[in-house]
Amino acid sequence: MNIYFESFLITLFLSTLFSMGGAGGAAALIPILNFLGFSFPLSKAAGLFVNVTATSVSTLLNLKHKLLDLKITIPLLISLTIFLPIGAYFSQYLNEKTMKWMLALFLIFSSYMLIFGKKQSKFNLQNRLLLFLIGAVVGIFSGIIGISGGNIIAAILILLGYDPKKTAAVISSIIPISSFAGFLTYAHMIKIDYKLILCTALAALIGGYIGNNLMYFKLKSSQIKKIIGILLFLIALKLILTLIK
Repeated sequence: MNIYFESFLITLFLSTLFSMGGAGGAAALIPILNFLGFSFPLSKAAGLFVNVTATSVSTLLNLKHKLLDLKITIPLLISLTIFLPIGAYFSQYLNEKTMKWMLALFLIFSSYMLIFGKKQSKFNLQNRLLLFLIGAVVGIFSGIIGISGGNIIAAILILLGYDPKKTAAVISSIIPISSFAGFLTYAHMIKIDYKLILCTALAALIGGYIGNNLMYFKLKSSQIKKIIGILLFLIALKLILTLIK
């Protein structure tokens, strides 16, 4: 099977699933593209662009359904958009194996939070400085490993007691802009395979539309979280096995 067609099918599946949870699925897509033979930096760039296309659909649907909480969304959007490109820029100075370990640990963390995480309201979510600081720290880390940061932000918001479905709306609304900023940073540092970008972006666009419609009309948020959590754990396990060989 052609490597680009494989990338299309995998991206279509991941984007459909992850868009139901309010994310673009870059965290899962990056190691898979790397397994297929694409370089790690290119896989990160493709993953970020997939987030842009998949979650742009989510943003439009969230606006239509009036699910956005701007007091939460705006501070996170500003900080992620500023600091994610900074992390992406500094990634060129880090060891690739180290970044892959960081990605694997992040996948395990995300998996645990999605499957076992409980809502515990501990902080005031109206504190804009706290939200900005969360976005800044998550942005730098996310830029380094090539993800949008949506899964980390989602885990934090849910841990702080924010409604999971509203969290998905917030995350899917900040990811397109912050991910595009990160993609542009990688595009300046590496040679972009635009054939890969095009086929994965198209798959993400289709998957984002399908997934969001399923989210609103078919599945419960608890079901979505567990499915994504299990998938992330399996991908993390495969990535760790490749790193310890």
